[in-house]
Amino acid sequence: MIDFLQRLVDGVSLGAIYALIALGYTMVYGVLQLINFAHGDVFMLGAMMGWYASSVWTSESRDPSIAGALAVTLFSMLVCATVGLLIERLAYRPLRGSPRLNALITAIGVSFFLEYGGQLLFGPNPRAFGVLPHRPSSVVAGISIGYVDLVTILTSVVLMIVLQRIVFHTRIGTAMRAVSWNPSVAALMGVNIDLVISFTFGLGSLLAAVAGILYASKYPSVHPLMGLMPGLKAFVAAVLGGIGNVPGAMLGGLLLGLAEQLVSGYTSSSWRDAVAFGILILILLVKPSGLLGRGAAEKV
Repeated sequence: MIDFLQRLVDGVSLGAIYALIALGYTMVYGVLQLINFAHGDVFMLGAMMGWYASSVWTSESRDPSIAGALAVTLFSMLVCATVGLLIERLAYRPLRGSPRLNALITAIGVSFFLEYGGQLLFGPNPRAFGVLPHRPSSVVAGISIGYVDLVTILTSVVLMIVLQRIVFHTRIGTAMRAVSWNPSVAALMGVNIDLVISFTFGLGSLLAAVAGILYASKYPSVHPLMGLMPGLKAFVAAVLGGIGNVPGAMLGGLLLGLAEQLVSGYTSSSWRDAVAFGILILILLVKPSGLLGRGAAEKV
């Protein structure tokens, strides 16, 4: 029983990171009807910027501090938000009136550009990363809760609550939902479509940056191709919960993290990547709109 509960804690910690990445996918799709496949590489960029900042600002002989971790995270968020805005402005906005296939191909091209641009700047070799202070694990009723896991869960919960407040209780959130519902009508009502879409990309990139820092703290190694698999799994999480649905992305991320940990714990760790894509196939066959999504009629 304790082993099962331990797996649940580990799964919630991993799922919280997937949820943060999935929120970027689902917000962009909800507003723009675009699958931003470069989002996983923005997550990678957040981790790499965290490594760069920590290597410049901190000394290897000192234990990382909370203030240092916050500074590194804020720097990473600023860089990723700027990159997200640039991607939207330079790559996606000129194609807004084009067929969706054009934007999809562009997203894949931007993804390759970030991956191999990262290899050019930082090199292909993995780098050790550790920005959070070293603290012993807490043991509650025989269950070990690591310091990084605790910070990951608490940070993710706070950010998800803040995102819910932004989307459902602010003017920009109302504008986002209006554009998601009908961009043409929203523009007629005075909504600045370009501003809303740019804000959505920037906000999603901020969350991806935090997820990159947390993921690199949990698995302390960063490299330019590290965003490929977590990005794909977060996309699966977004589809599982219902892409375009913010609570659905949160739910999908948590369920995927739990499924991975349970499968790797009770069968074989080699199956942990396969389970994500098995879930994707299953959800597309059984309920393509996702767990919390609603099907919509589409003219063809």
